[in-house]
Amino acid sequence: MIVHPGVEDVNVQQVLEALADPARRSVVRTLAHSGGDLSCGSFDLPVGRSTSSHHFSVLRAAGVLRQYYVGTTKMNTLRADELEERFPGLLSAVVAAADAEARDAAPLP
Repeated sequence: MIVHPGVEDVNVQQVLEALADPARRSVVRTLAHSGGDLSCGSFDLPVGRSTSSHHFSVLRAAGVLRQYYVGTTKMNTLRADELEERFPGLLSAVVAAADAEARDAAPLP
């Protein structure tokens, strides 16, 4: 069983600390643009498997994402509606900033 904090127990400091890491922002950005839930293995993170697991755990503990199993596959969904209700505009601002970072980091043609 995967434990998730109730949205009422999520605080802005914990969310911001979770989103301070570029790998975790990448996870959030990918989920925000995916249009659906994604398995842990579908993210292209520049870290090893155990470090990836740590990043997902931090995001889950901060209330940013919800995880569940489909068979043996762990799926991830962004808690966008819950976070929008708790901290209006925060998640969309972080995703917009991550999009800008990705554009700035894109190689020139």
